[in-house]
Amino acid sequence: MSDLTRLPASVLREQIAAKKVSPVELTDAVLARADALQPVLNCFVTLVPEQARAAARAAEDAVMKGQPLGLLHGIPFAAKDLVNTKGVRTTFGSLHHEDNVPREDAVSAARVKAAGGILFGKTTTPEFGHKSLTDAPLFGRTRNAWSAARTSGGSSGGAAVAVAAGIGPIGIATDGGGSTRIPAAANGMVGLKQSNGVIPHSQVADAFGNYTYVTPMTRTVMDTALMLQAMAGPHPSDPWSIGVQPQDYLAAAHPEGDLAGRRILYSATLGNTLVARDVRAAFEAALGRLRALGAELVELDGALPDMEPIWKVINHTTWRARFDELVRRPDNRLSSSLVRQVKMAADWSGADYQKAMFQRTNLFRKMQDWFETADYLVTPTLSRTALPIDQDLFDPIDIDGVEAGELRANWFPYTMPFNITGHPALSLCCGYDREGLPIGLQIVGRFRDEASVLRAAALYEASESWLDRWPDL
Repeated sequence: MSDLTRLPASVLREQIAAKKVSPVELTDAVLARADALQPVLNCFVTLVPEQARAAARAAEDAVMKGQPLGLLHGIPFAAKDLVNTKGVRTTFGSLHHEDNVPREDAVSAARVKAAGGILFGKTTTPEFGHKSLTDAPLFGRTRNAWSAARTSGGSSGGAAVAVAAGIGPIGIATDGGGSTRIPAAANGMVGLKQSNGVIPHSQVADAFGNYTYVTPMTRTVMDTALMLQAMAGPHPSDPWSIGVQPQDYLAAAHPEGDLAGRRILYSATLGNTLVARDVRAAFEAALGRLRALGAELVELDGALPDMEPIWKVINHTTWRARFDELVRRPDNRLSSSLVRQVKMAADWSGADYQKAMFQRTNLFRKMQDWFETADYLVTPTLSRTALPIDQDLFDPIDIDGVEAGELRANWFPYTMPFNITGHPALSLCCGYDREGLPIGLQIVGRFRDEASVLRAAALYEASESWLDRWPDL
């Protein structure tokens, strides 16, 4: 059973179609592993074994009858508990929504199901996905798959840990400032934040000013391509998606050829001040791999503006609009860290918000200028590996024994810019630190050219052996 849960979705779908693997047997193995590891990792808010087994029986029946099979037929998946799932409790990590049961699926979840995916559970998130550490009053802390003493990252911590631990091969996550790429890097997974509109976001309150994304979370680049192929395509609920047709992501994710003729901008800091020695060493080794694949590497000399204040004004004013009324209620039971950030936004005016949106436009145009002469931008995903499990959002972080400053600005300054600009950004493993914790490499590509990003990531993945390593659970 453990061998079965270690197979990627790309292999499982072929074996299911060939009647070598039973969807029922696979789902039973996934549920058994979830039951065994949930007390250790705490990566699920809800499990739905009866619903999953019923769907697995239907999937197996379709195989045996020779019916047409979808891209993810018979593949179990979990969805982050911010993503609506019809008839299955969706709490947003909040005590205020502890018993919420949506009447319909989010578009992303509906499409994974339509492709044959089998929902088996909802993964943990900090309340409303408001921070990069996965803990909430509703369920407690989610541990890193590689070390019980480290955070899973966030806000899609449960999604990353469930895949990293071999509980399920794929998961639906979300990313508002790095919330897919941060836990992907901290747990050695593949986390893609696609371009705005490529996967419709049917739940976002401000569709036109959107900077948040519903995303795949997988262990391999090909599995990310499978999920993206299943979820992508226009939908009337999301104006950014209208008219955006999917590329051939599956073809792009085959590691064929090389990167000859491709120009890669790179930056180890992207304006950051401190980068851990082990992260810098792994990043430099990854650059060597990309150079060996034939790419031309050019160090980035154009400085970015300080992204954290821009992102914070846009993000926190959004939260104030959404949650201020709840904060003021006498029965408020929101996380103190969310309340604190909502209150921060009281100091900003509508003009402040609009100025941040002007800066967002300027940043997008700067990126567009970079990609006039380059195919990719490559950075670390995080400045250091997973933080201690008890790290506070507002406390400074430590990098190689040096106090580096506040967490958000100093741990993941690499991820926030691309939520703001909308360019595709993918994190995948590029090594491990001296304590055996994963290190992430971020590959950023041209706007709405996910296929190119997947191709570079697949070639890099094939040049390494990191997929052979699993956490010792």
